[in-house]
Formats: sequence, C-alpha cells, structure tokens
Amino acid sequence: MGAALRTFEAAGGWPEVRGLAVDPADLAELDEAVEFAVRWHGDQRRPAGEPYLEHLLEAVRVLVEGVGVTDTDVLRAAVLHDVVEDTGCSLDEVRERFGPRVAELVGWVTKDEPAEGQSKAEVRAAYLDRLRHAPEDALLVKLADRLSNVQRLDTHPRPEKRRAYYRETLATIVPLARQHPWFRAWYATWAREFAYLDTPDGRQVPGA
Repeated sequence: MGAALRTFEAAGGWPEVRGLAVDPADLAELDEAVEFAVRWHGDQRRPAGEPYLEHLLEAVRVLVEGVGVTDTDVLRAAVLHDVVEDTGCSLDEVRERFGPRVAELVGWVTKDEPAEGQSKAEVRAAYLDRLRHAPEDALLVKLADRLSNVQRLDTHPRPEKRRAYYRETLATIVPLARQHPWFRAWYATWAREFAYLDTPDGRQVPGA
C-alpha cells in the first residue's frame, strides 16, 4: 500500500498560514498581496462552497510546507494567481503594485480571453500547452494551484467534472511535475488514490 495522500488546508485563513516558516522580513509584502486578493476576489466561492481565499492560501501552504519555497515573489504570485483571470483586475495593475516579476508569473498561469471565433475549450487547450514552456517559478505556482484544486477532488459537486479534471490533470499537469521530485511523488500518490475516477461511472468501489 502506498503512502497516504498529504492534503493542505487553509480554513483558518491568512492568520494561520502567516505563521508558517517564512522570513518575518517578507511578511509585510505577503500581507499586501493577501489584502489585494481579498479585495478583488470578494465573496467568490469554490465549487464546494468554501471561500475562494482558501484556495489561494492552500497554494501558498503547498509551496512553503511541501516544496520549501521561500521566494517572496513566488509566494505572492501564488496568492495572486487567479486575480486577473477571475476578477476585473488587470495584469498591469498587478505589475504596478507588485512589480514585473510577480506580474510575469501571474501572466503565465492566466488563461487568455477567447479571440473571435475561438472556443473556451480551445483557449484552455492552448493555455495548458503553453505551460510546457513556462519558467521554473511559474511552473511551481501552477503545480501548487492544481494540487489545491484536485487534492479533495471527490468534494466537487459535479461528478462529470471530477472525471474530466482527473483525466486532464493526468494528461497535462502530471507530466509537468516530473522534473520536481516533491510534486512528482505527490501527484503519483494522488493519481493512485483517485484512479477510480478514470472508470466509466467514476465511482469508488467500496472497500477498494
């Protein structure tokens, strides 16, 4: 039997995550990023109903506790990674507030708006393909982002989405994790634990 899947929670909000092993000198910059994200994401919720901020902070927790990231720009990008895609904030606003490197990282993990005649599915496919060429730090943010989204995939309210997301993650994200030992091991455990989703009915066999 393989190791149990490690999950990362942030139900305690920023005060809980803030207490992780991050250089105290960097906390003010992270505080600013969290405040910015809270203002833009407002009362957005995740599919299972949790406050959206939990997802952003879970990604931070993955990077700090799982991978050992201490780079403030990478951690701020994790906090801000959905602010352009999912709110009215522009990448220029991120750049003006947090600098070019954070904006570049956020840009890499942000899907483009569909061009004329382009479907959302085509945009998503192009985005996932582009990630193969992402710089190392942007890839870390993406891997942490997806980890947060799939670690409790069985709580997603739509069974068809669970199956599609599982298969997409296997096909496009797991290959990106291969060059990172910690992420490679985590996604291998995750793939085994949720393998039942890759069955015709996507149901777990009792006792399996």
